[in-house]
Amino acid sequence: MAQHNTALTEIGQRLDHLPVGPMHRRVVVAIGLGLFFEIYEIFLSSTISTTLKTQYDLDGTTLKLLLASTFVGMFIGSAALGGLADRIGRRRAFLFNLVWFSTWSLIGAFSPAPWFLVATRFLAGIGVGAEYPVADAYLSDVLPKTDRGRLAAWAYTWSFVAVPALGFLSLALTKRSLLGIPGWRLLLVLGAVGAVLVMLMRRGLPESPRWLASVGRDADARAALAQFETGAPPAPAAPDEPAPAPAVATNPIARLRISPYPERLGMLGVFHVCQAFGYYGFGTLAALVLVSRGYDVTSSLLYTALSFLGYPVGSALSVPLFKRVERKYLVLATIAALAAFGLLFATVPSPALIVLFGFLTTATSNVFSNVYHVYQAEIFPTDVRATAVGWTYSLSRLSSAALPFVLIPVLDDYGAGAMFTVVLVALGIAAGVVAWVGPRTSRRNLEEINPV
Repeated sequence: MAQHNTALTEIGQRLDHLPVGPMHRRVVVAIGLGLFFEIYEIFLSSTISTTLKTQYDLDGTTLKLLLASTFVGMFIGSAALGGLADRIGRRRAFLFNLVWFSTWSLIGAFSPAPWFLVATRFLAGIGVGAEYPVADAYLSDVLPKTDRGRLAAWAYTWSFVAVPALGFLSLALTKRSLLGIPGWRLLLVLGAVGAVLVMLMRRGLPESPRWLASVGRDADARAALAQFETGAPPAPAAPDEPAPAPAVATNPIARLRISPYPERLGMLGVFHVCQAFGYYGFGTLAALVLVSRGYDVTSSLLYTALSFLGYPVGSALSVPLFKRVERKYLVLATIAALAAFGLLFATVPSPALIVLFGFLTTATSNVFSNVYHVYQAEIFPTDVRATAVGWTYSLSRLSSAALPFVLIPVLDDYGAGAMFTVVLVALGIAAGVVAWVGPRTSRRNLEEINPV
């Protein structure tokens, strides 16, 4: 065990002190494009639900189930499959998740009835839910410590281009058809096909050297490390190459009982239950909020699409902030700004102000999202990193699944202001637990942040 720990520490230090090279950039692009279609799938639920409500007269229960189905699947996927990357490796888990959710998204495009669409959105969500824990763990594993936040933010920025892209695609397709195919079905097909293309790109990525060392495969870890040091692509395996040694099993429950990890798990659990109200509460219900205020569907989709331009812009703005601000404090500052801008979006009277505060809300939410995704992966050890992130992050998916059943009744009965007041309270709780328990992580080695 001492030899194993020494190898992991040595490889971690070498990774942390590398200059940014071609392989790092390749990882950032591949992960970013993969997450593009993960984000696309998440926000697709809102577009489909708004369209089906107006064009197919769905009742309230079916609408809520459709909004919730993807998030329930994501809860299961994040909790059950997020830890898959700690057992079979980051790279294999990436590929499995992409195949899974693209297949079910494609099947969903041929749904003959609302119940079938709800079922396929749930099954696609299982694969989608596992993507972020694996991506967070992989990026945290391989990026140098001084550039970890900045480069991860670029990967997330690639992904969030999906939000305005989907917004404008929805605006163009929701009331139209191509060759007799309704636009909402085409949106599902586009997501599935794109995910398959990204899967082909990801096949060339090396495995995480940190993960290989954590499971006792030191020779493989050094070979993968060499790819990051030289920028060379992985060599193809010979046909008669022996199978790699099996991973050394880690008991995640026992591992995560060692202090300070129980406290960090508890912190992230409460944080994720509450932060979803701010992040996904806006993203999935923005169009419905505007409809409730008297705007027609076309105007609501247009205002929402313009507001959604803030997602990639905010994500890009997080890049310089990572270099200047401690991550813990950046999480707290963005929560406060997100609460203020969201409340203003719900209450301002003119379309111009609606778009302005919608843009500021989405921009702030993606600074927030980028920071906490990097932060949550940094505060757990390599051998259980994806498992811990998957377990805690899954609670945000469960919370998001409950949002339609909590926030839509408040919206219908009391209005947009009351709905965003509920969001404000939830965000206050999220900020409180991070301020109380969260460690500082910026520019620190992962083995220093996680000493046991």
